Amino acid sequence: MAKIKIGIPRSLFYYYYKDIWKYFFDEFNIELIISPPTNKTIMENGIKFSIDEMCVSMKNYIGHVYYLLDKCDYILIPRISNYGNDNQTCTNFLATYDIINNIFDTKILNYNINLENNETEEKGLIKIVTDFGYSKEYAKKAYKNAIKKVKQKNDKLIKDNIKKLDSEKTKILLIGHPYNLYDNLIGKEIIKYIELNDTEIIYSDLFHKDITNTLSKKLSYSLYFKYNKENIGSIPLVEDKIDGIIFISTFPCSPDSLVNELMFRKLKKPYLNLIIDDLNSMTGIETRIESFIDIIKGGVINE
Repeated sequence: MAKIKIGIPRSLFYYYYKDIWKYFFDEFNIELIISPPTNKTIMENGIKFSIDEMCVSMKNYIGHVYYLLDKCDYILIPRISNYGNDNQTCTNFLATYDIINNIFDTKILNYNINLENNETEEKGLIKIVTDFGYSKEYAKKAYKNAIKKVKQKNDKLIKDNIKKLDSEKTKILLIGHPYNLYDNLIGKEIIKYIELNDTEIIYSDLFHKDITNTLSKKLSYSLYFKYNKENIGSIPLVEDKIDGIIFISTFPCSPDSLVNELMFRKLKKPYLNLIIDDLNSMTGIETRIESFIDIIKGGVINE
């Protein structure tokens, strides 16, 4: 059987699930074709096929899908609704499959994550490979092995992130979704500039998710956005060890605009809110970051 090529857009879902996909599909005669780091061409193509009301992150994802169209047999796009009643996702995570299916004529592999309906990642991935003719028992074993490897990798990343809290440098808690923080065009340049100012970055997504999800209730008991809860739950976890907080989001993200605004009213630490829309220039962002860090180092506290 010829090797199956599955395309993975390097955006949105990729930054949450890339490791499980890699470790799982490596067990089969399947090749993952991952789109390259975001560049201006990818973003411009995404904008071309988008409507104005879409957030920058969604436009970015569409650009990555466009890049993959003629390079693989299928494009993998999960449909993620919730991880339980009080752990919902952004509507984009639910609608992405339908958005792409209506924009492009391409073959899509998809599976549902909806714990309220007992639809899980494990069931979805196993169905994909069994539909390709692989044994269900082998697929179950491959999934368990993949989960084990993911946990080992994540535990090390979390350990390294926590260790940075002991640094003598000015410590900044960077809050944002990984598909923004680690994207080559959206967050990478911001991270580089923060680091140039002799700071230590603590990442909100590199803590144990069950802990930060629970701690988010100290800031708001009624929130139900899973990824936002995990992000803001890092605040009470490390608040007494950091010097300031930087929020990064893309315009016009509805969950971020709601949750971040709520946080600003409750924070005791200095904070800076960066909303990324125009990606043509970093000048204004660099000036704001430099001023913010100077204020922190100068001992001026934002009450």
